[in-house]
This record gives sequence, structure tokens and C-alpha cells, in this order.
Amino acid sequence: MSLTDFFRINLPYGIKKNSSGEWFAFNREYVPLGWNTTRNSESIYEQNPYDEQPIYTKFKGLTEHSILNIVKDLEAIKKNENGEINCVFFYNDRTNPQSNPQFWNDYFEIIKAFSKFEIA
Repeated sequence: MSLTDFFRINLPYGIKKNSSGEWFAFNREYVPLGWNTTRNSESIYEQNPYDEQPIYTKFKGLTEHSILNIVKDLEAIKKNENGEINCVFFYNDRTNPQSNPQFWNDYFEIIKAFSKFEIA
């Protein structure tokens, strides 16, 4: 898959937390939102990918409990070696709203829920 359209470049595929408890949103190619290339990309499975970029934000109330209240698909929630949530996917290949329009409402409900968190 490549960064070929507005959806894959600019809408969140998920969020990733660093070791400081700060988050960034990434697109379908696992790069920060708005990036339109995978050149110089970093793996989101590293502890602190893109740590040199000003993309991480700490949010009040964005806790494991709040994430579990928003995201119902437990397979979309990834944990680190300590059992802490460190990555959340908003959809998968089956529930991709661009390919399967019946999932747009589910996707936007997730986006709406996360949009309520304010910076700490």
C-alpha cells in the first residue's frame, strides 16, 4: 500500500505513545499525519519513533481506561512488554472505511471520542 490519497495521508490510522506518556497520530503508512512519503520513516514498533520530531503531545485523561472505553476491538490495542497500552489502531483492513463505507460511522465515533482530550 502506498500514500496515494487524502485518506491514507491525512486521516489517522492510529496513535502511538512514547516512554514519556505522550502520543502522536500516524497515517496508514505508519508515518505522522500529513507525511506523504515513507522515506526516512521509522517503525512505530520502536519505543520512541520520531522522537526527534515535534509531534508528540500529552493529553489530560487519555488513560488506558479511557482508551478501553473508546476502542472496543481489543486486537486494535497493542501493549508493550510491561503490559501497558502503547499503540492503538482505529481500523483494520476489514473495517477500513475507505474500502468498506459501512464502517465510516464507527471510525468517526472513535475520532470524535479522541478529539475531546485536551493537552496536559
